[in-house]
Amino acid sequence: MAGRKVGNAVKRNKAKRRLREAARRVDLEPTTAYVLVASPDVVAVSFSELVASLSSLVSDDDGTGNEDER
Repeated sequence: MAGRKVGNAVKRNKAKRRLREAARRVDLEPTTAYVLVASPDVVAVSFSELVASLSSLVSDDDGTGNEDER
């Protein structure tokens, strides 16, 4: 999902395409539903950083992105 804060239609579509491809490259659990919401940074960050960030979020046990706060 990419809202208007991401940018114009071209940037929103690019953000959605990048998130979709990053999700394909990360090992997601097939029985879990994921909602990816794009921020303006999705278009600006390198694709390898995007995949690494998504991978680290998915690998967290609690899903918050903060492994230290348990």
